[in-house]
Amino acid sequence: MKKLTGMVIGMMAVTFALTLSARQVSAEKSADPSQAVAKVNGKAITEVELDRSLSVARQRAAGSGRPLNDEQLAQLRKQTIEKLIGTELLFQASEKEGIKVDKEQVSKRFDDWKARFPNEAEYEKVLKELDVTQEDVRSEIERGLAIQKLIDEKFKEKTKIPEKDIKAFYDGHPDFFKQPDQVKARHILIKVNPDAKESEKEEALKKIKDIQEKQKDGKDFAELAKEYSEGPSSAKGGDLGYFSRQQMVKPFSDAAFALKPGEVSDVVETRFGYHLINVEDKKAETTAPYDSVKEKIGQYLKQQKMQEEIAQYVDQLKKEGNVEILSKAGS
Repeated sequence: MKKLTGMVIGMMAVTFALTLSARQVSAEKSADPSQAVAKVNGKAITEVELDRSLSVARQRAAGSGRPLNDEQLAQLRKQTIEKLIGTELLFQASEKEGIKVDKEQVSKRFDDWKARFPNEAEYEKVLKELDVTQEDVRSEIERGLAIQKLIDEKFKEKTKIPEKDIKAFYDGHPDFFKQPDQVKARHILIKVNPDAKESEKEEALKKIKDIQEKQKDGKDFAELAKEYSEGPSSAKGGDLGYFSRQQMVKPFSDAAFALKPGEVSDVVETRFGYHLINVEDKKAETTAPYDSVKEKIGQYLKQQKMQEEIAQYVDQLKKEGNVEILSKAGS
C-alpha cells in the first residue's frame, strides 16, 4: 500500500537525492529548459523535469529486476507526464486554497535530505550534476509539503471508514490474516564457512559435540549458549523467540519443527555452521483475531478510498483548468 501523499513528495525528493550517471546527466543538460512537454494552466512542465522523474522511475524498475523494453518505456513516459501534471494541479490548488507551509518544517525536511549525503563534497557534487541550487531543492520541498497539507485537509481528515466495511474486508479475505505455525527455540552456533577446509569443519564439529555432551550431562542450555555460542543471540542465552518455517534456513527449520517442546536436536548443519536447537514452545497455525488487525485494515481501506478521491479530484481540476500535453511528451 503506497500512500499518495508520500508518492507526491517522494517524486520530488528522490529526484534531487538521486546521483545520476554521467550519461543521464548529459542527456538532461542537453535538453532546452524552456522546452515544454506540457502546460498546466499556463505553467510549463519542461523536458528536464520529465527526464529527471523518468530517471527515478527507470532506476526503480531496474532495482526491482524489471528491465523495460521500448514499449514499456514509452508507457512509463506517458504515466510520468500524467503524474507531473497531477502534481502541478494539486500544487496550484493548494495556492488557491491559501495553504501556507511552515518554513521550519521545510528546513527540517531539507536537513533530513541533506543528511543522506556522506559529506559536503558529495552533496555539492550532486547539486552541480543536476544543475540545481539549494534554493531549488527547498522550493520543491515546500511544494511537496503544500500538496501534502492540501491532501490532509481535503481528504485525510474527512475520510472515514465504517466499522461494517472493515469487518466485511476481514471476513472476505481470511488468507490475509493467517498466522503460520511457529516455534519458540534457543540455539547454540559454532560458526564455520561452507567453503572452509575439512580440518576447520572437523574442529568446529568437535566443538559443538563437546557442548552437546555438556548439555546431555545436565548443564543448562541457556548457560551453554551464553558461554559457547558464536551467534548474535548468545547474550540472550541463544533465545530466538518465536519464528515460522520461512524465517529460518530450511535445515534449521526442518529440525526445529520436528522437535517437541523440551527436546534438544542432534547437531544440525547449515550454511552458517553447526547448531544445537532447544525447542521451548510451539504454536499451531491461527487466524489473527479481528480486534488485533481492525486498525490496520481501517488504515488500508482509508488509504485506498483517499487515492480514489484524490484521483477524482485531479480529474476535476483537469476539466476545470487548461491542460495541454504537447506532442513531444509522448515521443
